[in-house]
This record gives sequence, C-alpha cells and structure tokens, in this order.
Amino acid sequence: MDFDLVIRNGTVVTASDIWESCDIGIKDGTIVAVGPRLLATACAQEIDAEGAFITPGGVDSHVHLSQVNRSTITNGVIPDRENYVADTYDTGTRSAVAGGTTTVITFASQMKKDESIIPVIENYHKLAKDQSYCDYAFHVIITNPTPQIVEDEFPRMVDEYGITSVKLYMTYKPMKLLDYQILDVMYSARKLGITTMVHAENADIIDWMTQHLEEKLMTQPYHHGTSRPPIVEAEATNRVICLAELMDTPILLVHISGGPATKHIRDAQTRLLPIYGETCPQYMFLLADSMRKGDFEGAKCVCSPPIREDKSDQDAIWAGIKNGTFNVVSSDHAPCKYNHPNGKQRGLQHGNLPYGKFRFIPNGLPGVETRVPLLFSGGVLSGRISPQKFVEVTSTNPAKLYGLKKKGSIAPGFDADLVIWYSQTKFQPFKLTNEMLHHAIDYTPFEGIEFKNWPRYTIIRGKVVFSHGEVVGEMGYGQFIQREKSLLPGPRDVWLSEWRP
Repeated sequence: MDFDLVIRNGTVVTASDIWESCDIGIKDGTIVAVGPRLLATACAQEIDAEGAFITPGGVDSHVHLSQVNRSTITNGVIPDRENYVADTYDTGTRSAVAGGTTTVITFASQMKKDESIIPVIENYHKLAKDQSYCDYAFHVIITNPTPQIVEDEFPRMVDEYGITSVKLYMTYKPMKLLDYQILDVMYSARKLGITTMVHAENADIIDWMTQHLEEKLMTQPYHHGTSRPPIVEAEATNRVICLAELMDTPILLVHISGGPATKHIRDAQTRLLPIYGETCPQYMFLLADSMRKGDFEGAKCVCSPPIREDKSDQDAIWAGIKNGTFNVVSSDHAPCKYNHPNGKQRGLQHGNLPYGKFRFIPNGLPGVETRVPLLFSGGVLSGRISPQKFVEVTSTNPAKLYGLKKKGSIAPGFDADLVIWYSQTKFQPFKLTNEMLHHAIDYTPFEGIEFKNWPRYTIIRGKVVFSHGEVVGEMGYGQFIQREKSLLPGPRDVWLSEWRP
C-alpha cells in the first residue's frame, strides 16, 4: 500500500483491546490500516516500535494557556512577555507534545463585564494562531450569562465556532455564578447539546473559613487546604448534581479531589444520571504534606480544590478511575512561576507575615507534560490500572466527551496521533527534575518522582513532533479543531415534576 509512514512491531493499545506485533499504516495524516505485517511501498518512512506500547496521542481537555487581561492585548500579542508568569500557547503546547499529548482543549475566559462572548472567542483565536505545537480547541468560561449570551450567542458558539462546551464556577468572586444563573446556562446547554463543566466548591464556606483562619494567623500555604476541607467540594458537587437532575442535562464535575465528592458522582451515575467526573494527577500522586514545605515552598502545590491530607481520599480517586466514576484524567495545567513577584510570591506581599497569606497565592500547578507519563508509569506499570483504562481516561473518553470525533483512538479513519513508548527492557528509570521539562515554569510539583517510562515518539497527524527527548515539531503545526456535540450519553427525558424545558 502507498503509505507515508508505517510503524512496525508495536503493542497497540486502545480503550478496549491490546494487539501485539502490530503495524500501523498512515497516509495524509490519517490512520488507514492497522494489522500485522502491512505491505508498503519502498518510499514509505518506517519506525520500529521494538515491541513497545503504542497508544493514542493524549487529549488533555483541561488546560489554561495565555490567560491574561485581554484589554492589554493587541493583535494577539501579550505585552511585557518577559514578565508573563504563566505558559503561553507556544511554551504550553511545546511541553504538551514532549509528554505525549497531541490535543489540548484550552479556555477562552469571559470577564464579568463582558456583554458578549464573541469577542472573547476571537481574542483567544488571535492568541493561539500560529503558536501551537499540537492541535487545540476551546472551552468558554462563562461568568456573565446574560439572556443575549445564552439565547443568541450560544447557538453561534456551537454552529460558527465549533465550540461545544462551557465551564462554570461556583467559587471565586470574579467568576462564580448563582444557582439561578447556573440553571440559565444548563437550560440553553441542554437544548444545544453543550457539555457543561463545573468547578464545584462552596464559596461562602471558603470565605468564612479564610476569614477565621486569618484571625488566628493560620495563613501559611498549608492552610489553603484547611480552608477547603473535602465537605466544601462535596456540598457543591451534590448541589450542582441536583440542578443537573432537575434540568435533565449532562454535566462534568472537573478536578475532583476527594472521596466524598467522588461518592456523590458515583451515586448519581448509579441512578443512571448523565453525570461525568474528571480528576487530575496531583490528587493521585501527591498529599497535602507537599504544602508544608518550609521557606514558602509549599506555595508551589497550592491549587483548588486542594491536594488532600488523608490517603483515603487518594485511594478513592484511584478507585474512581478503575470503576469508571472518573471518565477523564486531565492536567488542569494552570501554572505560574514560583520565583516571581507576580507568581506564587504574591502570597508573601500581604500582612508582613514571614509565611505570607495563602489567600493571595495564585492557584494552579503545571502538569500538561507530566500527565500522560505519570499515569503510564505510576498507573499502568505499577499495576494500578490496565493499559486499556489508561487509554480510556487520557485519550478516548476526553475525545468522545468533547466531540473530537477523529481523535482518541487507533483505527482507520482516525487522525494519526500516536505515542510510541520505550521498550521496558531498554528504558532506564529516572527521577524527574524541572530542568527536564519543556514548559516556561520554574518548578514542577512532581520533582523527584521516579518515572519507569516516557514517550519515545509523539506523532501528530502522521508527523513526528517529539523524538528521544527533543521537540522536533514546529510551532504553528497545531491546528484549531472545530468540535461536534458530545458522543457520550446525554439527556434521559426523565423529570422531577410536570415542568418541561
């Protein structure tokens, strides 16, 4: 056959199957054949997988890049780039491909004052254009759901821009929505087939706890977690599940961190509600002691919801992955630099306290590069999850949930987005340092963790973009993906009263 690229002698893994001694034939960026001993013309490029695993390229469906005050942006250029403390589309996606991620879904963030989301979407297109090493798509963060937006602009968002998901916040004063507003968004989302993502934490409890902790001078980074015990996440999770059941609409609870919230999601799924769950590697591999490090180092691990203290929460997350409660594992890559006054050091600039105030520490961790290798090394190779489950939560399910119909699997007709791992007999385990990573951030919360494997090749649409530790792809190769509606189950037409939308 007339292939552009043939990958030979791999152990091909999908969400359902494993095929040993298998070849993959690629033409024009698409997989056209999968099987043993594929015949190819002499001009086809070939890669020997050496019997190693071949998995679909990672789909990271929760990534924050180039999130800045848009009023300062001109023609998609971030001013004062030297003092920008987060990852931009070029540095973030460079890091993604180095860790086996081939598609990221990032956030176009509406501000409270914005009366339209169309300029928001256009601005983020400018920020991302010609900047990405991997394919990308957008969610829209909704902070001001006016009737014009939910009734008139949501249909345009879906039909014209191919954006079929929104994110809502139940916390953070500049972003949180009231239950009434959440119902408004759900009403329109159900009609249009939009996937609604929810950051579920009880804002009033957090504010109350924070005030009382500050009165007791309990403001060290570690007490970020004290202000947000698991019940804060669990209450909001249960509340938004109730709203979704009332509206008969699917929702995704994002970055779930603890056992109580996991149980609420599992109980809803047992009742056959279309409730989906997402978790992140920080809740699987780290505990709250990481926020106790001296000299303010604990600020590096401040994120919301917080990393939990009790190992039982960590065990509940792993159990939720294995039993299907969590449909996707994303990075929630939302980093900022540590050694910068506008980064994590902002927590030291208030109150003249040597250990700072946790309320001013920017939330978020870097993780887009480490997500896939962490789950492969610490999940598959440690025997915690099967190779098929790994593929399901890192690639196949996020593609299905967000309407990326040509992503997330290894089969004819799918984009040739692939990760070729090292043969285990030839890989030397190593302990991670930040200097090995490709992001623009000056630390990783996973410093010192041992990795038993790492992607040898990352391939996007048939092109090798990462090889043997080096990014060999070009900035701008990544394409914007217009998405379709979710392929996972939606409304059930089951109601709690005589009311119908």
